[in-house]
Amino acid sequence: MKSAAKAMQAEDSAETSTQLIRDSIREAIVERRLSPGTKLSEKDVGNLFSVSRTLARAALQALSYEGLVSVEKNRGAFVAYPSPDEARQIFAARRLVEPGILREAAVRITLGDISQLKQLLLEEGRLMSERGQTARRAEIKASGDFHLRLAEISGNAIMQRFMEELVARSSLVIALYGQSTASSCGHSEHGEIITAVENNELDRACQLMLHHITHIETDLDLRERKSLGLKEAFEL
Repeated sequence: MKSAAKAMQAEDSAETSTQLIRDSIREAIVERRLSPGTKLSEKDVGNLFSVSRTLARAALQALSYEGLVSVEKNRGAFVAYPSPDEARQIFAARRLVEPGILREAAVRITLGDISQLKQLLLEEGRLMSERGQTARRAEIKASGDFHLRLAEISGNAIMQRFMEELVARSSLVIALYGQSTASSCGHSEHGEIITAVENNELDRACQLMLHHITHIETDLDLRERKSLGLKEAFEL
């Protein structure tokens, strides 16, 4: 009986460690501290988080299921490098999902929730006025947190988890194809969405959300590029 209990404790501890690693790497991707194509060796991940390579492998495998990490045979794991077509699919998914989340959130939202969302906007606005990579990464995270907070308010844990994946994958796409700071989400557009929710204008809030997501996608350069050979590349 005792050995069974110890085995269960060990299993719980391993699961917790895997979750911690997965969440930490996901956050680094959202904040664009980890760029697409970055190699994530099991040894380096294990050393960084002081866990075995087995647990590091489990965390990387979990991230691969979310589309955030690409595991290549005989090469290892890398931060995913989404194609232009994948990028379009990610934003198409957001246009399908986020208006529904917004409607569910509007039914459950409290004055305290509104206050928290406005605090997020204030923090986002403060960070926009600062310069430097650290402030820029924090601004990107604050922008994503706005969408994740709405998913949390909706009360649907499955959709919340789905949004975590979509926000992280959007960050990868923006890191690859973004052309300006507009990609980090329009700060004023967040404010307009909250105002519409406060005024119980749900149709308008959903339209604003759709416009907002399209605005982010429009700022991406998703044109297909013809691959050049070595000689052609240096003749340009």
